[in-house]
Amino acid sequence: MKKILLTTLIASCLSFASNAQHSLTQLWSSEASLPVPESVLFNKQDKVLYVALIDGKAGEKDEKGGIAKVGLDGKIIAKDWVTGLSAPKGMGIFGSKLFVADITEVVEIDIKTGKILKKHPVEGSKFLNDVTIDSKGSIYVSDSQTKKVHLIKGGQVSIYVENLTGPNGLLAVGTDLLIADSGTLKKLSPSKEITVLAEGMDKSTDGIEEVKKGEYLVSCWAGVVYYVKSDGTTEKLLDTSADKTNSADIGYDAAKKIVYVPTFMKNNVVAYQLK
Repeated sequence: MKKILLTTLIASCLSFASNAQHSLTQLWSSEASLPVPESVLFNKQDKVLYVALIDGKAGEKDEKGGIAKVGLDGKIIAKDWVTGLSAPKGMGIFGSKLFVADITEVVEIDIKTGKILKKHPVEGSKFLNDVTIDSKGSIYVSDSQTKKVHLIKGGQVSIYVENLTGPNGLLAVGTDLLIADSGTLKKLSPSKEITVLAEGMDKSTDGIEEVKKGEYLVSCWAGVVYYVKSDGTTEKLLDTSADKTNSADIGYDAAKKIVYVPTFMKNNVVAYQLK
């Protein structure tokens, strides 16, 4: 009898934990002097935020864009840390290098100096959007217009998967690749099998961050951030669409559970505590 009661109690506790509501509480907002921030990347080692600034039109090769460095307190360290890009969006770090999607090429930047080392053209691309890098250094980059994800491996560029709906956010998790594809969160296995993890979100799905195994944050450009649970259900944590504040490609500090939201046309970054 005791064993049955204990089992029932444990099951109830697990059920309560899985149904617990999450929330975002604002911690700070940076100065509104970051021209069209599209993506934020948290650098754990250097304790700094990289912010991709379009500073123009999202698909125009005008070389007005760049990367800013922002402190974890929201203070702008270097607005023009990297210049000469056009419409930089998603970013990823591997070793001492930062990789940035910039319309039709992936730009490789030295983190120590902020200098552009190399540009990797992606043949046939039109609107490169997000970047993720796996533990072996393979770089994945989405193209929202051609509906493909490209792979850069050993300096060679290839098509990794195509015929998607509108791929944007990417996240390498182990050997799998997560794709935010026009309102649906998909998991792509190494054998290219697609599993739908969650659906029914706003179609402007943008960034993906892992909270813990099987649970994710998904941002939507329109101004919405969702919490995706392991059972595929979603919670809407943030909705700033009414005041036309976007929530583009988010960054995340997993240790402190802080979400960094680039507001695009509001020209700042807002930090939230996840609970």
